[in-house]
Amino acid sequence: MTETPPQPAESAHTAGLRKALTLGTAALAVLMLLSAGLWGALDGTPGLWGALLGAAIGGVFVLLTAVVVVATAQTSPNVTGAVLLGTWLLKLIVAIGVVAALKPLDFYSRRAFALTLVVAMIVVLATETVAIIRHKAPAVEPVTGD
Repeated sequence: MTETPPQPAESAHTAGLRKALTLGTAALAVLMLLSAGLWGALDGTPGLWGALLGAAIGGVFVLLTAVVVVATAQTSPNVTGAVLLGTWLLKLIVAIGVVAALKPLDFYSRRAFALTLVVAMIVVLATETVAIIRHKAPAVEPVTGD
């Protein structure tokens, strides 16, 4: 019978990132509801679709970075950096592809889409930043002895 090695406890830095991810997701949900209501009232159904698409694309673009950092937290800094750069390039290509695919369509308000996308990115990034800044994490972590 083989024993599984003990898993390392979550570091204070990873806990801070998880909190930032949770708060960023909550801020995105609130923004999505507010923006959908506002643009739905201003532009009708196209405004609603524009707001939903903009919030989804803008919010996910920023939130995926935190997800990748949390997912690669137990790897070396080189691996984390490589994965971050790779996912950044992939996100950029996907975002360009989505915008290009949406360009000829007219079921959504372009104005609602663009403004909500930019606001979503700013709100989620600001929320994550505040969560990280307010999180108390030690500069170094003690190594458990064998």
